[in-house]
Amino acid sequence: MRKLNPTLIALIGGIVIVLLLVAYFATNRNADQDKLTGNELGQTIAPAQPGRECASSATYNLIKKELFLSAAQHRGSDQATFEEVAGFAVVRMDNAVMESEDESSGTIDCSGLLSLDLPPGIALADGRRNLMSNIDYSIQPNGAVVLRNANALIGPLTTLTRVAEPQQPAAGAEMNGTAPTEENTAASVSANVQPGPASSYPGRPSFDCASARSQSEITVCSDAGLSALDVNMATQYRRALATATPEQRALLQRTRDRFLGYRERCANRQCIGDAYVGRMREIRDIMAGRL
Repeated sequence: MRKLNPTLIALIGGIVIVLLLVAYFATNRNADQDKLTGNELGQTIAPAQPGRECASSATYNLIKKELFLSAAQHRGSDQATFEEVAGFAVVRMDNAVMESEDESSGTIDCSGLLSLDLPPGIALADGRRNLMSNIDYSIQPNGAVVLRNANALIGPLTTLTRVAEPQQPAAGAEMNGTAPTEENTAASVSANVQPGPASSYPGRPSFDCASARSQSEITVCSDAGLSALDVNMATQYRRALATATPEQRALLQRTRDRFLGYRERCANRQCIGDAYVGRMREIRDIMAGRL
C-alpha cells in the first residue's frame, strides 16, 4: 500500500477536530441565553405609572367643569354663564395622588390640593378671586369624574359676582388688526354674571350650630364657605385618625387643640378660612411623615 502523505494526514485530523468542537457547542447551547434578562426588560419597556390619570390636565378640566356645574345648580342661575366663566378659570393641583383602585369596576380614587383662579372681572361675594381646598375625586372607566368633599369649593362659587365693567377696545382696534386679548374676552364674559346673594348654599358645618358659643363658631355657622371648609377639614381629620399610627394620632390630637386656639383668635373670616386651609395641609403633612 502506498504510504499517506504526512501533510494530508495532519489536514484531515484538523478538520475532524473542528467538526467535533462545533458539535460540542451546538449540543450544549442554553436555550434561554438569547432572552432578555429582567434588568434588560426594565430598560427596554417603561414601567406603568399607576394613577397618572389623577394628575392629567384632562382630569383637571373635568373637575373644573363639575365644580361650576354644581355651583350653578345650587344657585339656580344661568348654567351657560357659569360654563363660560369656567372656560376662563384656571385650575392647579398640588400633591395629586391615587388613593385606591377598584379592579372590578376600574374606578380610580384620587385626592389633591386644588387651587382655582377666577377670570378678570369675576370674584366671590367676599372679594376673593382664588379658592384653595383639599378635594377627593373618582375617575370612572368611561372617563367621567365624580367629586367628593368639594363643598369648600362649590359653596363659595355660588356667590360669584361681577366686580368690574369690561374694558372696551380702543377705537379703530379692529381696523388696525389688533386682536382681543384673553383677559378682555374673559372680562366681557363677566358682564353676564349678575351679583348674587351672600350665599344660597346651606351653611352646615361639622358641629351643631345650635350649641355654638365662641365667636369663631358663630362666624363659621353664618358663612357658607367657612361651613364647607369646616366639613372638609373634619372629614379629613376623621379619615386620618382611622389609619394613623399611635404617634400620628397623638400628633393629630395635639395640633387640633392648637388649631382651635388659633381659630378663636381670628378677627375676621379671611383669617378663619386661612386657618382651615393651613390645618388641612398640616393633617396631610402629619400623615405623610413630613411633620
